[in-house]
Amino acid sequence: MTRHFLRDDDLSPAEQREVLERAVRMKQDRWGERPLAGPKSVAVIFDKSSTRTRVSFHVGISDMGGSPLIISTASSQLGGKETAADTARVLERQVAAIVWRTYAQSGLEQMAQGTRVPVVNALSDDFHPCQLLADLLTMQEHKGELAGLTVAFVGDGRSNMGQSYLLACATAGMHVRVGSPAEHSPEPDVVAAAQRIAAETGGSAIVVHDAPAAVADADIVVTDTWVSMGKEAEKAERVATFGDFKVDQALMARASPGAVFMHCLPADRGFEVAADVIDGPQSIIWDEAENRLHAQKALLAWLLERNAA
Repeated sequence: MTRHFLRDDDLSPAEQREVLERAVRMKQDRWGERPLAGPKSVAVIFDKSSTRTRVSFHVGISDMGGSPLIISTASSQLGGKETAADTARVLERQVAAIVWRTYAQSGLEQMAQGTRVPVVNALSDDFHPCQLLADLLTMQEHKGELAGLTVAFVGDGRSNMGQSYLLACATAGMHVRVGSPAEHSPEPDVVAAAQRIAAETGGSAIVVHDAPAAVADADIVVTDTWVSMGKEAEKAERVATFGDFKVDQALMARASPGAVFMHCLPADRGFEVAADVIDGPQSIIWDEAENRLHAQKALLAWLLERNAA
């Protein structure tokens, strides 16, 4: 059975640790593993604009000896004349893996069904699991052992980042709190899944509707843009709704001493985060951005090994 990475809980706790350990090794020896030597090609498909995802996958695939095949859906048949499943059946005969940055999670699931090569979610409306692997790697570098740490995600709990934080951090045995307005809470089934995982890993997963309560004594404070791609028309309404969830110095002061700040970028300074926080000494966003490269290389190498077994 082909292994895919469509959402954070597609990896078990032990598998997540394996990928993170591999990412550490691959960061230390950037060109030491070349599972795509040949070169083998990896299709990287974009429905949405991108900087970090495009660069990190292109560079990472090249680092591993492969050839990144960058495809824009605007210039392909995907989503027009051809279904995701049919596109996958064409690609799987020519590429080693398929990476897709898209809108609907259902499209990724359709592409993965019956596909013989791994399909990787490079971002969907529901989840952003590659970003979370990079975030966990960054937390581990700055805070050590992940299990037992407390992380607070503040902002749009129903965003792909809010939901991925619940699943990925619960898988790592962390105590994850999502602080968001009630009308922007994560989907109940995602919360339930995170709580089931946390019960096994010794972590916890809760949703609160008060930013200071979410951040209290947290080791890591995280936010994301209030206006995700496709929601630009809602900006004024969202700024008003999320105003009490801005990460500023007063909110950071409620976290534990030595707490760090993270943001997956791009950021709207002055909206979801104050400039003196994101540019301040607690911010580790540039390490976080770099670690997309190492985490995704480790994930691809791990998936290729599992699917060759």
